[in-house]
Amino acid sequence: MNVGIYIYQNAEVLDFSGPFEVFSTASRLSHPKNIFNTFLVSEENHPVIARAGYSINAQYSFADHPGIDLLIVAGGLHEDEVAKPHVINWISSTSENAKIVASVCTGAFLLAEAGLLANLNVTTHWADVTSLRTSYPDLTVVESQRWVDEGSIVTSGGISAGIDMSLHLVSRLSSIELAEKTARQMEYEWCKNA
Repeated sequence: MNVGIYIYQNAEVLDFSGPFEVFSTASRLSHPKNIFNTFLVSEENHPVIARAGYSINAQYSFADHPGIDLLIVAGGLHEDEVAKPHVINWISSTSENAKIVASVCTGAFLLAEAGLLANLNVTTHWADVTSLRTSYPDLTVVESQRWVDEGSIVTSGGISAGIDMSLHLVSRLSSIELAEKTARQMEYEWCKNA
């Protein structure tokens, strides 16, 4: 399964590196091995400067990435991304072939702008709940939950909640045993209940 994580300028570092670690660790521990092919995608082929000046190179751009089965959209300073029609169109078109689309933190704003969250229960970082409700009144924004699973759409709260959501997705896509083994390998206390 191809797990593509979308990153952009001023993305929150743990929003993308947490899920990346979960899926790459799960893949290493799985039987058979390598059930997840995890990679980062950015708009163009040049370094992305995430929050606090963290420079990272995505493996792929919009122009050359492989098919994506699970798309994860990171949060961060999302306002510029929401205003880019080609980014929103890419999210929308990529979601048509993905089995699951997920967001971490304020990545939910990008999914909402792409029309993927209409009439769903969703969540985001606690500090952005009011803004998400105000900006997209057709959503039911849930508070005090680490993640919300609506089947083909899964959203998580802020930052570290993306790790819990990703472990949940490993349990859905493979097994609870693999998710637990992954959390143990990462020395992470998984909040199994959303």
